[in-house]
Amino acid sequence: MALRFKDYYEILGVPRDASAEQIQKAFRDLARRHHPDVSKAKDAAERFKEINEAYEVLKDEEKRRRYDALGANWQQGQEFTPPPGFGEGMRFEFGNGSGGPADFSDFFASLFGRAGFDGGGFEGFGGARSRGARRARGSDVEAELRLGLAELWAGGGTTVNLRDAEGRVREISVRIPAGTTQGTKIRLAGQGAPGLGDAPAGDLFLVVHVDPDPRFVLEGCDLRLQLDVAPWEAALGATIDVATFGGSVALRVPPGASSGQTLRLRGLGVPRSGSERGDLLVKLRIVVPRELSDEERSLFEQLRDRSPFRPRGG
Repeated sequence: MALRFKDYYEILGVPRDASAEQIQKAFRDLARRHHPDVSKAKDAAERFKEINEAYEVLKDEEKRRRYDALGANWQQGQEFTPPPGFGEGMRFEFGNGSGGPADFSDFFASLFGRAGFDGGGFEGFGGARSRGARRARGSDVEAELRLGLAELWAGGGTTVNLRDAEGRVREISVRIPAGTTQGTKIRLAGQGAPGLGDAPAGDLFLVVHVDPDPRFVLEGCDLRLQLDVAPWEAALGATIDVATFGGSVALRVPPGASSGQTLRLRGLGVPRSGSERGDLLVKLRIVVPRELSDEERSLFEQLRDRSPFRPRGG
């Protein structure tokens, strides 16, 4: 079967003069997006292997130099035959990525050789394997964990479904630790990609995304709520029942409260550490009736005419 040229620069979406930092960033972005545990695409596993193969070559100065020696005129998918003796004298060691030489394409093997899972390194095409069993820890995997604000407030545990390279779905139990908030990474040791041989699996990192809530806004471990109050409640003071995730609580609005003033209800936010919780911050907004009855209008007019209060001074 004819070999097909692989343009590793095109696969990673970087220019041929890309820096090591650009190559690493492109790889991380693509690997995160196309990992079979994250992507639902049918070709996610193959795409992920291709990305790993491209990175294996371009991250290594010697492999990249050898690859670049083929010239820049080759196009992705063209039939390809390696130059005679291209791989002679080459010896490379592989990093601990999620894939290994045995997972790479025939095109890769034609350039750099192919080591089995029990080979710690390899020599050029047709060269001998090095001695000793090859062990490589599985790669870490990053996925999103979506939580409702009520779930985050309650704490405890939840489950997440992840799809493996074969398309099988596994359900993983997750304990939501205190202090979890938007963007928190939860590490599950040994739940990432499997290792090679008897090497341990990588870790699973779940990035928490808290879905928007119609009433509350999450700020760290605090919750923020806007509460509408009538002019007389703000002027005279009032006790108002406020619905929270833990039930209704009585909020005391002090006399003379202003619109925009924030009142704090301690310990009604999400878990912070141990038994401690964040707070509930209630921002007051004074609202007036859209339509006034004749009596209401008369009372407001009397207040206007009799009150010495001047909101703008003077």
